[in-house]
Amino acid sequence: MKSYTTRDVAKLLGLSEAQVRSQARGYLAPDRGPRNSYRFSFQDLVLLRTAKALGEARIAPRRIRRALRTLIRQLPAGRSLSGVRISSEGDRVVVREDGSAWHPESGQLLLDFHVAELAQRAGPMARRLARRARQTDQPLTADQWYDLGVDLEIAAPEDAQDAYARAIALEPRHAGARVNLGRLLQEAGRPAEAAIEYRAALASRAKQPVAAFNLGTALEDLGRRAEAIEAYLTALHADADFADAHFNLARLYEQTGKRAAALRHLNAYKLLSD
Repeated sequence: MKSYTTRDVAKLLGLSEAQVRSQARGYLAPDRGPRNSYRFSFQDLVLLRTAKALGEARIAPRRIRRALRTLIRQLPAGRSLSGVRISSEGDRVVVREDGSAWHPESGQLLLDFHVAELAQRAGPMARRLARRARQTDQPLTADQWYDLGVDLEIAAPEDAQDAYARAIALEPRHAGARVNLGRLLQEAGRPAEAAIEYRAALASRAKQPVAAFNLGTALEDLGRRAEAIEAYLTALHADADFADAHFNLARLYEQTGKRAAALRHLNAYKLLSD
């Protein structure tokens, strides 16, 4: 569910509505609302704010459009831009995430773009959207509540939790909503409740490597190391190339004195990370 109108985006980003529409035609694919008007997600906001910042750094508009279109294609399905920093180096665009960097094209003057600043400004608007969704005469489907939760996560995480909970109430086997709700609960310091959601996601769909991995991290937060190891092994059973699961297993096996197993998983992690 796309959440922001062209006017909303123009107000948040300090652009004209014509500029927003022009950028949308360049590299985004926003949904359409009444009278064929654009409806933007928070992810779209991140990209539009980034395009503005890169333009202010004197990157050519053609390069910005090409780099951001490439970035959208490169991100794995469902991956949020919230953990990504997009910068300019000279006349090129650089993307950084989790300590690694890559170039949708390539590159040298650092201009870091942080999502938190935009989220703070978008928060009141996001909360109004959530309130409207709860009060509408046309009930939302589970998938629509899930999509709304994704859009609300950065700007209004408590409303995102509510959206995911509503999706689950309508469709208890909605694995995506379970995983995302679990992650938000874990980030809020509630690992026991998060573990319940991850287990429910796995019960509804066994081959869920992310749910199993997240369960492992929640169990570690709870001090249940042996169960965490089992969860990480479950993640690898679903996806043998899950590098972070190998790394966490190597660390836990090292802590429990199982050096051979630790070395095996550390080597697997290194091979996958090269």
